[in-house]
Amino acid sequence: MADGVLDPQVHDRAKFHAMVDGTAEDWAIIAGAAAEFGRDLPKRLIAHLNLLKGDCGGFAIDRLEHSLQTATRAHQAGEDEEYVVCALLHDIGDILGPRNHADIAAAIVQPFVSERNHWMVAHHAVFQGYYFFHHLGLDRNLRDQFRGHPDFEYTAKFCHVYDQEAFDPSFASMPLEAFEPMLGRVMSTPKRSIYMASRAAE
Repeated sequence: MADGVLDPQVHDRAKFHAMVDGTAEDWAIIAGAAAEFGRDLPKRLIAHLNLLKGDCGGFAIDRLEHSLQTATRAHQAGEDEEYVVCALLHDIGDILGPRNHADIAAAIVQPFVSERNHWMVAHHAVFQGYYFFHHLGLDRNLRDQFRGHPDFEYTAKFCHVYDQEAFDPSFASMPLEAFEPMLGRVMSTPKRSIYMASRAAE
């Protein structure tokens, strides 16, 4: 839609102007459009990752290279595709949520990954703080509030082995294109969502 004009290539649209007036036919149209839109999510993620290029934020490498380096290290260490995709996307929230980037990344991956990997992405910023919070007058042990959680060590390993190591300008990262097939496989079929019938029935 541009300036209120309907896209002529889109033939079917819901007829209601308020949701209270919607019909099953309307929502079948919307569901079909949503499914088509969802299939292109990996492409939009690639485009958004490219927004991280050139933004160093004071670091030795830019944010895209950090993401690629983290994912490359995880891939080379033999982590599975879902884990590698989480490594690739863990800082994708930096552009729109510089104060809560982990929350944004976690929200994006949540429908598509295990609860364990979602928890890792959601909490990695606090765990990463162990390596630098004390330099900023903050509590580097903030992660200890989660000690005893089943995924504490799992997340600590992600940060120690992959994330905090991934600021090396001399490291040979895999190109973004190499991760596109993985991204497509992991981020194309949701495992859970309020919009899935199996989830709604729980």
